[in-house]
Amino acid sequence: MLSASTIKHFPASPGVYLMKDDAGKVIYVGKGINLRKRVTSYFTRSGDSRYQIRFLMNRVKTIDWIVTDTEKEALILENSLIKEHRPRYNMSLRDDKTYFSLRLDPTEEFPRFTIIRKVLRDGARYFGPYSSATAARDVLKELCRYFPLRHYPLRNCRQRKRPCLYFQLKQCSAPCFGKITPQEYAGLVEGATLFLSGKDREIVRIYRERMTAAAERQEYEAAGRYRDLIKSIEMTVEKQKVASSGGDYDVIGVVSAGDHLQISILFIRNGLLLGSRSYYPEWEFEPEEGVASFLAEYYSGEVIIPDGILLSVRIPGSQALAELLTEKRGKRVSIIHPQRGSKLELVKMADKNAGNAAQERQKRAEESGSILNELKDRLHLAGIPRRIECYDISNIQGRDAVGSRVSFLDGKPHKPGYRRYRIKTVGQSDDYAMMREVLFRRFQPDRAIEEKPDLIIVDGGIGQLGILSAVMEELGVNGIDLAGLAKSRISSGMHSSVIERSDERVFLPGRKNPVTLRQNSAALLLLARIRDEAHRFAITYHRKLRSESALSSALDSIGGVGVVLRKRLLERFGTVQGIRDASPEALTEVKGVNHDLAERIQRGLGK
Repeated sequence: MLSASTIKHFPASPGVYLMKDDAGKVIYVGKGINLRKRVTSYFTRSGDSRYQIRFLMNRVKTIDWIVTDTEKEALILENSLIKEHRPRYNMSLRDDKTYFSLRLDPTEEFPRFTIIRKVLRDGARYFGPYSSATAARDVLKELCRYFPLRHYPLRNCRQRKRPCLYFQLKQCSAPCFGKITPQEYAGLVEGATLFLSGKDREIVRIYRERMTAAAERQEYEAAGRYRDLIKSIEMTVEKQKVASSGGDYDVIGVVSAGDHLQISILFIRNGLLLGSRSYYPEWEFEPEEGVASFLAEYYSGEVIIPDGILLSVRIPGSQALAELLTEKRGKRVSIIHPQRGSKLELVKMADKNAGNAAQERQKRAEESGSILNELKDRLHLAGIPRRIECYDISNIQGRDAVGSRVSFLDGKPHKPGYRRYRIKTVGQSDDYAMMREVLFRRFQPDRAIEEKPDLIIVDGGIGQLGILSAVMEELGVNGIDLAGLAKSRISSGMHSSVIERSDERVFLPGRKNPVTLRQNSAALLLLARIRDEAHRFAITYHRKLRSESALSSALDSIGGVGVVLRKRLLERFGTVQGIRDASPEALTEVKGVNHDLAERIQRGLGK
């Protein structure tokens, strides 16, 4: 372990420091306005009992530094280095699900809204964020009731012989078939963007003027449409709850949850509460440090940056972060620690949401602990099965065979532990041999073994469990409990019309008869959920490979596409699906593809 004397030559200027282990791997990246003072603090915190600091400093062998001119440059460099090295002891949100936003590109002919995950600086307008695709689709569905913009890509629409079903439902104005003039369509786009921007009064004012003008021209049908639209907008606005006097803010609340922090973020758009989200950082942090690290990581991603960020705590480096976000957004961004008024009420609301999320997390943890303890007792396991892995196989007569592995940690899916395996050594339909290959690839001794699970489940009965036991014994892997989960069976007597369903059965090594858990018990439902997730994960991958095989066969059958051209297309677009999704113009950029062949390729691939 390093000592304080080894860093006496560090510069007393802004910069970034990189802590490395004995293998030279970066395990932590930090920044400081005074590098020497910041790094020295790690050696003088005698009372700092945070476990990640103890683990970190015990593993640090060398510390490198990079000097910058300003604190803002240090923040930018820190974010860049964290993305590059993904240090173990830095806060990371990379495994969290992304948000959804509505995107509208005003440069398109007849612009439309699309639901996207990534917010790019491409000149388009973005609205959101929404915490799920369902929420975004609900907003888009409501929007199209008032502003019937097109739903599909213009190219697809123009390939049709008549307008789509949405036109019949009056949720699309069918600009691709000339059912609306470009000027009228532009008015719908203007109204939709104003509506999403919260400028409801402006929409109503504009539409009242257009209604009056249409009535004066004796265009009573158009005037009636504007009247109905105004009424619908006013009714919708009445249902919405105003959260503040206006503006776009992300409001950050934080509470201490034991040794960790629970962070909550409220999305305020145009004075309305759009949604919320909670985070639970893996490491221990003081509130100020934790919120600062959270903001640096969160806003380094492709998210919508609001006018201001409201915080319940003061954080170090707030000015540098505000300058960085201002440059990234292209407009001024303020970081505020409010002391009074409506903004303070919003911060209190965010803190309350963080507290509720912490309580809910604690409740789920207690319930999960009870379920895992029940599994330990009922299945006679060596310990509490905190980390559970499950394996499954999917194929059709041996073709496009795949295996899957899912991982659950403390009763919840642990996505970093998910793996897909394409079967390489088994050519016929032999689930046992395929399972053996997957298990060998997971536990073979000549590769770096990941953290071992406490319990491994295979989907099946005694046969599959026997394969699992044999492979583990052959590889010399010990200390892991094993089980097989067999689905319930349906049977009926020869002379009876009554259909009976057996219970789900759990098979254990060395035991002939299965263990029968109480049906619909929490423990059995957890095992069934893990088994079903492994099956879903396997069959999704199998369908993808089967679809790619079908498309590949279709590509081979297209006249004019030989081996060389097929290779060029795959090198350019990555997959057959990528070729299918490409435009004819993009296809003609590949050597050997003219416009006629590009259209023939797309027809052959079913586009």
